[in-house]
Amino acid sequence: MKAYKGFTKDMKCRDFQYEVGKTYEEPEAELCRKGFHACEAPIDCLRYYDPAHSVYHEVELDATEEREEGDTKRVGKKIKIGAQLDIPHLCKVQFEYVKSHCTNENNADPGKPATAGYRGAATAGNYGAATAGNYGAATAGESGAATAGESGAATAGYRGAATAGESGAATAGYRGAATAGNYGAATAGNYGAATAGESGAATAGYRGAATAGNYGAATAGNYGAATSRGRSAVGENGIACARGNHVRVKGGMGAVLVIAEENESDYDIAHWNAFVIDGKQYKADTWYTFKDGELVEVSDEDEQ
Repeated sequence: MKAYKGFTKDMKCRDFQYEVGKTYEEPEAELCRKGFHACEAPIDCLRYYDPAHSVYHEVELDATEEREEGDTKRVGKKIKIGAQLDIPHLCKVQFEYVKSHCTNENNADPGKPATAGYRGAATAGNYGAATAGNYGAATAGESGAATAGESGAATAGYRGAATAGESGAATAGYRGAATAGNYGAATAGNYGAATAGESGAATAGYRGAATAGNYGAATAGNYGAATSRGRSAVGENGIACARGNHVRVKGGMGAVLVIAEENESDYDIAHWNAFVIDGKQYKADTWYTFKDGELVEVSDEDEQ
């Protein structure tokens, strides 16, 4: 069966190393105990691997009949690792999954508000509004608003607003606003605003604004602004700010970076620095953090 699996950014799951294109086998499979695990519903992967520190892949799983209560996690003796999915693609396949498991009999006419219940799918046309319950998928057309509950996926078109609950994924188009709860992923287009909660990932395009909570990751394009209490990255001539413990920042040429390390015992600032990426003293597209009170470069592979 086709399923979806989360990994750490170095392609590990429970310290087991995976590679794209490889097939793995184990002699036994028992849900939550033995074998290889993956989720039928793509968005359920965010429950186990938060988007700030993880990657997601399609997999082929030789699944048993065991199922998880209130979840789509499955287990099998054999798994093949397929292509990586970014957050917008993860949302897309989530919509396809939900729609394949429901009917459209409760959907409103095009251009009218659409509402679906638990695990349902709601779609509205241009200027419409779509709302789906927990684990559901909501899609609205141009200038529409889409809202999905916990672990749901919400997508809104151009100038739309998308909101998803905890562990959900929200995507809004150009000039849109996307908000996702803790462990969620929010993506907004150029000039848009993306906000994600603790351990979430917020991404905004050119001139956009991205904000993420504790341990989260905020990324904005050229001339954008990224703020987090985890990792903040911005493109050329933008501004990135990170404050907390074990935080890091990076930016393109001309970007202004602000980093503040707090005391472990309280929220007072132990060290801070503000600098401009000039390509000489400070390099473009390079992570910076504090080590023993000194500003140092750090690679993508290094743990925070």
